[in-house]
Amino acid sequence: MTATAAGTDVVLVQRRTVRVLVLTQAVGALGITIGIATASLLARDLSGSESLAGLAQTAQVLGAAVASYLLARVMSRKGRRVGLATGYLVGGAGGVLAVLAGVVGSMLLLMGGAALLGSATAANSGARYAATDLAPEATRARALSVVVWATTIGAVVGPNLTGPSAAVSRWLDIPELTGPFAIGATGMLLAALVVGILLRPDPLLVAREVAGKPLAEPSGTSWNRAREAVRERPVLGFAVAGLALAHAAMIGVMVMTPLHMEHGGAELRVIGIVISVHVLGMFAFSPLVGMLADRVGRPRVLACGGAILVLALLLCAWAPEGAHWRIFAGLFLLGLGWSFSMVSASTMVADHAPLDARTDVQGAADLVMGVTAAAAGALAGLVVGLAGYHVLALVTLSLALGVVVAATRAAQLAE
Repeated sequence: MTATAAGTDVVLVQRRTVRVLVLTQAVGALGITIGIATASLLARDLSGSESLAGLAQTAQVLGAAVASYLLARVMSRKGRRVGLATGYLVGGAGGVLAVLAGVVGSMLLLMGGAALLGSATAANSGARYAATDLAPEATRARALSVVVWATTIGAVVGPNLTGPSAAVSRWLDIPELTGPFAIGATGMLLAALVVGILLRPDPLLVAREVAGKPLAEPSGTSWNRAREAVRERPVLGFAVAGLALAHAAMIGVMVMTPLHMEHGGAELRVIGIVISVHVLGMFAFSPLVGMLADRVGRPRVLACGGAILVLALLLCAWAPEGAHWRIFAGLFLLGLGWSFSMVSASTMVADHAPLDARTDVQGAADLVMGVTAAAAGALAGLVVGLAGYHVLALVTLSLALGVVVAATRAAQLAE
């Protein structure tokens, strides 16, 4: 048995893995979130329709869903390092394409660029699972949540660069709303460089070495392996359901908030601050959420996440247009409820996914999560166009209540 298999080096590799992933998340999140506040505005300008404003964000979410599945297949064969670096590189290309879309005035190019940007989102999401490959079960949620927390650094700074990005736009002689995408592309390329060079040894390869299951050509399709794992371990299905419903609730309301605020005269700078507050709720408290999930159990924390989402949506439903305290509080709680749900449900997926199908299950979980959220984002624009932002928030309550139901069933199966 090697030193790694004996356990001593596993601890050292895990610590190094978490440190590298923290750095990668910080840089990568800067690239991903800087365009959140402007994506819907740019889509509205290029399409000429407010009802289509959510399509750019929807394309990014859908792109992230597909990329999650494809990158999981890469990781299954090549390990975490290659998969994560690939995701960031493709995402960087998407940022460049989004800038080009603004320059030539093409909604079609913006949709393509947004879809590619989803690869970076998928890589950032996949990094949370990489933190669990070598983590013991008793501290698995904490390891996952620390990597999620690292996103705070770039994610909070990113939207606040929306204003200064105007100077970058003037310097590059590109439309003002494309400046954030130019900065974002740079951040994604840096993240690819960090993970490609520093994530050695690869945590998934080490985990398989320790278990005596080295990488091999898997049999069957990735989707069938994931489906078989869920059939054998039904708790996985409810974990994925909680993950998907919470993400859809968050995306559906968040993507339309900039328009709701702009209708009331809010400046782009203020919109960026609100998005930063939202992202703060998503990531800043995740280590505490992880500790709570390790202590009281994942299903209970997932149920708390659903309850917080309900409160957030009620605040958003009664928030007037423009910059109002209810929209600040609602978006913060929307992020916090997402954090409770994401950390707990993702840890349940890591707990119960078998090693030989680990990346297949995780990729399928993020695929379902992304497709559900993409549908919510697409419908959000239509609902706002027909009935308004307040109705959107009230309709989305059904998704938050679904998170509570999924948590209850997961708790019953875990007993």
